[in-house]
Amino acid sequence: MPLLGGIRPPIALLCVLILALAGLTAKVLGPGAEPVVPKAVLSSQQHFAEDGAIALRASIDERVTDLERTATALNSGKPADPERVLSDLSKAYQKWTGTTVLDLADGKVLAARGERIPLAWVDKDVLTGDEALTPRMVRLDTGDVRLMTMAVLEGKQGAQHLLVASNSLSVPPINLGPFRSMAVVARGGEILATAGFEQSEALNSDAERKELTFLQKQMTRLSDQSAEETEQNPVSAREPGSRGYPGVSGTLVGGGYNGRVATVGYASLAASDPEDGESVAAGLGLTVVSLLPVVQQTLTDDSRQLFGLLAAGALVLLGLLAVAVLWMTVQRPLLGLFLESRRLARGDLVRPVTVPRWGEAARIGAALERIRGQLGGPHGSDGPVGARPAGRFRGGARGPLALTAVLLLLWCVPVGLLLNRTDGTVSIPAVMVNDQRDRTDLVADRARRALNEAQADLVSTSRLLDLDDPAGTETVLKSALREHTRYQALYVVGATGDIVARAGGDPHPWSTEKDPSLVRVSGQGEKRPVVQAGAPVPERKGMTLVGEVRVEFLNSLLKRPGLGEVRIVNADARTLAGSDGFRAFEGLPEDALPDLVRAANVRVGAGPLENGLLIRDGGAVTVAAAAPFTGGGVAADLGWTVVSWQDAGRFEITAYEREDRSVLASLLGIALIVVCLGWIHLVVVRPLRALAAAAEKLADGDLKTVHYPRYQDEVGAVVRSLELIRQQLQARRQTQARRPAESRPGAGGR
Repeated sequence: MPLLGGIRPPIALLCVLILALAGLTAKVLGPGAEPVVPKAVLSSQQHFAEDGAIALRASIDERVTDLERTATALNSGKPADPERVLSDLSKAYQKWTGTTVLDLADGKVLAARGERIPLAWVDKDVLTGDEALTPRMVRLDTGDVRLMTMAVLEGKQGAQHLLVASNSLSVPPINLGPFRSMAVVARGGEILATAGFEQSEALNSDAERKELTFLQKQMTRLSDQSAEETEQNPVSAREPGSRGYPGVSGTLVGGGYNGRVATVGYASLAASDPEDGESVAAGLGLTVVSLLPVVQQTLTDDSRQLFGLLAAGALVLLGLLAVAVLWMTVQRPLLGLFLESRRLARGDLVRPVTVPRWGEAARIGAALERIRGQLGGPHGSDGPVGARPAGRFRGGARGPLALTAVLLLLWCVPVGLLLNRTDGTVSIPAVMVNDQRDRTDLVADRARRALNEAQADLVSTSRLLDLDDPAGTETVLKSALREHTRYQALYVVGATGDIVARAGGDPHPWSTEKDPSLVRVSGQGEKRPVVQAGAPVPERKGMTLVGEVRVEFLNSLLKRPGLGEVRIVNADARTLAGSDGFRAFEGLPEDALPDLVRAANVRVGAGPLENGLLIRDGGAVTVAAAAPFTGGGVAADLGWTVVSWQDAGRFEITAYEREDRSVLASLLGIALIVVCLGWIHLVVVRPLRALAAAAEKLADGDLKTVHYPRYQDEVGAVVRSLELIRQQLQARRQTQARRPAESRPGAGGR
C-alpha cells in the first residue's frame, strides 16, 4: 500500500503533532527567563527616536527648501538690496542662526544678520561641480557644528551674490519627558548635540553625579554602536516584507546602574517617502539617539516552574486517549475487515467472518458473513438471500471522530479561553504612559509647526504679489500652489470679502472683521473641515492672501506607528483631523477622552500641559494622552489639542505575551484536530460508509454493480476483494442456472 494511504498515516501524524504541540507548550508556557526590559518599552524607545529623526529631518529640509524658494522668487523679480533681502527673510522666517550675503566676484560681505558665519570653507568645490551649493556641515570656532545652506541671488548690473544661511544641528525642541536624553550623532559616532542631561553642578549628591557620569558614558558608547547600525541599507536592515520607518532604526540595551538599565532607540534621518524625491537631511548621515534608563525587571518567575510541564502532560494524556479511541474503533476493525475480505476472496469459506461490534465495520462484517454463506460456506444458505440483520449495527465511524475531537477540545478550549487571561488589573509599565504622553506632545508640536510654516509661506508669497498685474498674480499663486503641496487652494481676498485672484479649488469665505485670527477652521456641517491660513498683503490694506490647508496633509502628520489612533480636536473636543479616518467635527469615541482634552487645556503655571492617562474599563486597558498646541507662532492660540489612545493589549509585555501564547497553543490544537480528523474523515470514513452500503447491496443480491476502489489503502483493498467476491457469486449463479438445463434432455428416457 502507498506510504500515505490508509488509516495509519493520519493517526501517526496525530501522535507526532500532539507530541510536538506538547513540547512547544512546555517551552512557551513554562518557566523562562523574563526579559530585562519588556519588548514594548524597547519598541517605544525606537518609535521615540524615529519621531525625533522625523522632526529633525523635516526641520532641516524645510529650512533648505524655504531658502531655495525665497531665492527663486527674488530672482524672478527686480534685483533687491542685500540688506532688504535679509530683513524680509528674517521677518518671514525666524529659523536661521545667521544669514550672510556675499559678492561672488570678490568675496566681500554685503550684508549679515544674526550669528557670524565663517567663510573659510567657501571655495571652488562649493560653488562648482556636480555638488555645487549642496548644504554641508561646518564646525565653528566654538566647536559647534552648523549646517550651511546656500543659494545664488541675481544682483544689480548682472552681479551674482551668494546667500548663506546657517542652521544649528541641535536636538529637535521636543518634550523629552523625565530621565530621557537625546543626541544627534554624525557618521563615525561623533555626538554633535545632546539634550536632556542635567548639569552636574545642579545635582545635590555624589550618587546623582555618578549616575549622570554613567549615563553620559552609556550615551557615548551606544551612540557609536547606533552609528554603525545605521550604516546598513534600510531594506536589508528590516525583516523581509516588513514596512514602517523608511530609514534604519532599532534598539540597544546598555549597562545597568542602581537597578536601572540604559535602553536606547536610534533612527537615521530618512525621507518620508523616498519615491517623492531626495531629502537633503537624509544625505547628511545623521542619526538620532534616544536614551532612557528603565527599571530592571525580575529575571524569573518561580510560581511557573511546573506550569508548562503540567499543561503539556495533560495534552499528552488526552492525546493518547484520543489515539487509543481511533485505534480501537476505526483502525483495528478496518484492518480485521481487510484480512477477512481477502480470505473470502481466496476461497477460504470454512471459518465464519469475525464481525466487529458496531458501526460501518459491523455492517460490512455482517454482509461478508452473509456472502460467505451464499458462496457455499458451512452453515451458509444456497437459497434465497436472508433478511438483513438489524440492531447493533447502527452508529458509525463519525462517532469516534467526534469523541476524539471532544477529548482534544477538552485541552484546547480551557487553554485558549481560561489560561493566562488578563483583565483590567494587568500592570502596565509607567514608561508606556509617559512615552504615549511625550510622543503625543511631539506630534502636537509637529502639527503646530506645520501650520506656522504654512502661514509663514503665505507671508513670503504675499511679498511677491503685484495686484496691479492680475495675470502675474495668478501665475505666482499657481506656482506657489504647485510648490507647496500642503495647500488645496490659494486666493487673495479683498477688504469686502470678494476674491481678487485665485488658484486651486473653490475658495471659502474669509473675513477679518468677524475673526481676526490668521489660522482658523470652518466647514461645520460639511464633509470635511476647512483649515485656512492667511497673511496680509503688504501695502494693500484689507487684502489677505489665504491658503486652505489640505486635511490629508494634517492627517499624514498624525500617522505614527506605536501610537494608536491620533486626532486633532478643537476646544470643544470635536475632530478636525485623524490618523485612521473620521467624520468632520465628530466627538471622541470614549467618555474619558473629552475630559482628558479639557484637563490638558487647563492653564498650569505658564500654560497648558500635556497629560497621560491609563483608562481601565472592565477588562480593557487603554493608554491615552492629550497635548495642546503650545509654543510660539500663530497656531499656538487656536485652542487645538492632539489626543491619542491605543489598546494596551497590543503592548509586548509579559502578561499579554503569555495570553497570546496560550491562545496560539489553543489555535494550534484546533488546527491539529481539523487536519488529522478531517484527513481521516475524507480518506477513511466516507469511503468506509460507501463500502458498507455496497457490501449490503451485494449481500442482498446486487451482482450487476461493479466495485471500483477509490484509494489504494485498506478500504480500497476491501473494495477489490468485494469485487472478486461479486465475480465469484456471479459465476456461481450462472453455474447453478446451467445445471437444470443440462438435466432436462435425459428426463423420462431409457
